Amino acid sequence: MLNDYQLYLFILPSVLYFLIFHYVPIYGVQLAFKDFVATKGIWGSPWVGLKHFKLFFSSYYFWEIIGNTVGISLYSLIAGFPIPIIFALMLNEVSNKHYKKLVQTVSYAPHFISTVVMVGMLYIFLHPVYGIVNTLIKFLGFEAVDFINKPEYFKSLYVWSDIWQHTGWNSVIYFAVLSNIDPEQHESAIIDGASRLQRIWYINVPVLMPTAVILLILNAGSIMSVGFEKVYLMQAPLNIKASEVISTYVYKVGLQSARYSFSTAVGLFNSVINFMLLVLVNRVAKKLSSTSLW
Repeated sequence: MLNDYQLYLFILPSVLYFLIFHYVPIYGVQLAFKDFVATKGIWGSPWVGLKHFKLFFSSYYFWEIIGNTVGISLYSLIAGFPIPIIFALMLNEVSNKHYKKLVQTVSYAPHFISTVVMVGMLYIFLHPVYGIVNTLIKFLGFEAVDFINKPEYFKSLYVWSDIWQHTGWNSVIYFAVLSNIDPEQHESAIIDGASRLQRIWYINVPVLMPTAVILLILNAGSIMSVGFEKVYLMQAPLNIKASEVISTYVYKVGLQSARYSFSTAVGLFNSVINFMLLVLVNRVAKKLSSTSLW
């Protein structure tokens, strides 16, 4: 053990990060079962049991918030999960190395755009008066569409802008897996008369499946967790019925109103559901294939 101290020092920052920011805060979970009083502190605040959970479940907006959260997450998973795999498979077949590197670089670049800038781009491109999209729509003889403020467009705007931004970056792991395939397998398949599509389907896809299954399990375990920043920045009074999710609801009702116990209860409910989904999807994946997290 002492002989490998360099390796332990190498992982120490990561261990400290998870201890400080993920495990130590678990101490505050008890707030979900208390009425927090700042002067009394966490330990001194009175226990109220499941009061805050009942308040959340009986809220007028409960089903709307759950529906929006699950709807956006499932939309993102169904539409966005296969695209990096398809992109990696397609680009892997490109023989021109310079063109391949150019496409990879261009596809990675949007990942490094900040969320604020990304939403700002959406507002500029989709503005009903001077946005380039509506300018083109009006040029074709149609009426301008206020995409940002119409609830029916919110989920699609959120999901497809996210896909555009992260497809290249999410495909990196698949490129790494494809690069480890033995070229002799393809050479043997060519000799046996296999077409390019057949080689992709019978060689490349099976190699990618274990990695894809693991990533699918991890993504399924965060279905109830829609990112706060982008949703909050894209929200407007007219699209609130389609854009209010658990994270923004907790921020507005729990934190802005200083209802810390209530916000903790909602966050705990969110985490428990995510954990249950992770276990369920992992069990299903284990039964259907030999790949799982545990």
